[in-house]
Amino acid sequence: MPLRPVSLHATRGSVAAQEISQGIDALLEEYRDQVPLEFPAEVLAEAERVAGRAAPRTGSAASADDTARIDRIDRTDVPFVTLDPESSTDLDQAMHLERTDAGYRVLYAIADVPLFVDLDGAIDTEARRRGATVYLPDRRVPLHPEVLSEGVASLLPEQDTPAFVWIFDLDQAGAVQSIDLERATVRSVAKLDYDTVQEQLDAGQGHPMMQLLQEIGDLRQQQEAARGGASLNVPEQEVEGDGDHVLLTWRSPNPIEEANAQISLMTGMAAAQLMLEHGAGILRTMPPAEPQAIERFRRQSQVLGTPWPKDVAYGDFLRSLDWRDPGHLALLNQATSLFRGASYAAFTTAQEVPDDPAQAAIAAPYAHATAPLRRLVDRFVLLVCHAHAAGRTPEPALLQALEAIPEAMRTTAAKAGELERHAIELVETAALRAFVGEEFDASVIERREATPSKESGKGTSNGSPTRVEVQLTDPPVTAWVPMDASPGDVVRVRLDSVDPRHGTARFVPAGDLSASADGDR
Repeated sequence: MPLRPVSLHATRGSVAAQEISQGIDALLEEYRDQVPLEFPAEVLAEAERVAGRAAPRTGSAASADDTARIDRIDRTDVPFVTLDPESSTDLDQAMHLERTDAGYRVLYAIADVPLFVDLDGAIDTEARRRGATVYLPDRRVPLHPEVLSEGVASLLPEQDTPAFVWIFDLDQAGAVQSIDLERATVRSVAKLDYDTVQEQLDAGQGHPMMQLLQEIGDLRQQQEAARGGASLNVPEQEVEGDGDHVLLTWRSPNPIEEANAQISLMTGMAAAQLMLEHGAGILRTMPPAEPQAIERFRRQSQVLGTPWPKDVAYGDFLRSLDWRDPGHLALLNQATSLFRGASYAAFTTAQEVPDDPAQAAIAAPYAHATAPLRRLVDRFVLLVCHAHAAGRTPEPALLQALEAIPEAMRTTAAKAGELERHAIELVETAALRAFVGEEFDASVIERREATPSKESGKGTSNGSPTRVEVQLTDPPVTAWVPMDASPGDVVRVRLDSVDPRHGTARFVPAGDLSASADGDR
């Protein structure tokens, strides 16, 4: 029997899970009027009723569909697998990959949420109030009732589940040669998780389909680079469970996650292509970076000692940066200025298509089409794309509904984003209590000049000192510190005090014992 390490004490910097839970409870009460928490009784009742649609059937009626009948193909003989974090139960996607004489075939199954959600029904109305699943450190606030999102509509293993199935044929270079979309019944044979799959691949083993996924993902990354696409190679801050405690950690995505994301990205691009060709749909757009933002970033790269060569595309340059290097980390944070202005654009005629339909970071038109259990807009994109793929005009009621979805996504995302930020602040400040009085090395990622005091008829407003934003590695937090330094510098700072009730932490330059400076996280 293998021996397991035993910890008799909580890991330093960890927080009692019960404390976090109580803090999140209080935070949710503050947001009760902004972010829906419980589902109304009529929504739960409708979810229980429509869950009966899960039984595989051909030609079943569903008023949420774009025709009176659904012709569903039986794909239960195809061994689909899912790939997600280990704890996930709301499984939106499953895949089957195979090698062909010409290259590759990808079958990508997406949960058929529209089968269970009638347009303008109780579930649809509530989903528009929520917009997306909200993920908090110790729980989530789901978009749909769990009987659907973690039950009959989820692509769980050994369960016959309705799905939209995208069919892609790729050439040897990973370029898409053909696209199709059908509604089918599928059966996942395995629920794979990122960490286990990556460990197996690193050991030269693993599921054959995961080996093929990494191969296709690498090719799709080359396709991304060729078209000028970009992504930010930064780690994720994660709240990790540790028995009765939680701990803040850094988490870098596994290579297999990047490969998996490329399949989703390919699907979103295919959905956008279908909708643009047929003149109806919802795109995820982002304008190109402003010339002044690009020039500013070039100057920053020069100052930070990693110049951006004129002949290198910015996507290639960003892919070359390693967040573990303080100068690179500062650059990656500054690069967010190039990724602004993302929004949704709905159109029901060719004349309404945006003048620039591309998502600039992806360097191609793109749509959200792979997470309908967790995001409102995907359900509508899938229905429209299925109609286009079948050569039909989407139903008038569906086209009319498209117009309201961008605003619903915008307003709900703003409220949920604020809640998520406050929840992370709660965990951060609680975890930081164990480090009060200690000093840390930190990388400077931004600098702001001092602002003078201003006098007006209403009195005098205080200015602010020169300050820098720094990134700590352990614990993994950022903070503003009243001091002067240049981006990319490594400085020494001290945690002066923490106020978990208000979600603030004060950092000061190391050696400053006045505690009067106001350096807040």
